[in-house]
Formats: sequence, structure tokens, C-alpha cells
Amino acid sequence: MLTSKQRAFLRSMANGINPIFQVGKNGVTPELRDTVNNALEARELVKINVLDNNLIDAASAAEMLASRTGAEVVQVIGNKFVLYRKAKKPVIELPKA
Repeated sequence: MLTSKQRAFLRSMANGINPIFQVGKNGVTPELRDTVNNALEARELVKINVLDNNLIDAASAAEMLASRTGAEVVQVIGNKFVLYRKAKKPVIELPKA
């Protein structure tokens, strides 16, 4: 569980990155889950865009992907959301809780 200080730190880091995945009209598919899972292991922090033609909103897609990958939702703004999961070999040093 992230503290508010850690969440704020991750939000500031996510501000400078571009979305690397898109949730399309098919929603959260097993293929998307697997690629996001691999990206979280490599990067720890991932920004994802939800397309307008999708039947689910960004908050729902974020919760689905977070639960299926073991990640935490850092933020949801508009049609974008950010996920974080600590990797086996951590890249990001979080502030102490």
C-alpha cells in the first residue's frame, strides 16, 4: 500500500512520461494484461491511455489492470491512468513510509 507521500512522488515522476499502452474497444484483454505485466517488471511505473470508443472508463480499466497485475493505481486523470508495481530488481527509490 502506497502512502500519500509515495503516491505524490510517483505522480510527479509520471508527469513526464508518455502513455505506452492504449485500452481499446476490446477493453482489458489477457494480451494487454500480459504486456502491462512485463512493462511493470521492467519500468515499475506505467502510464496507459483509454480510447474514447471504449465501453469502460479509465478508473474501471485502472482497477481491472491493477488487480490482474498486482499493481497499484497511482492516479487517474481524464482518460489516462498510472500504475506502479515494485519490480524484483527495483528501479525507483520510493520515499520512506
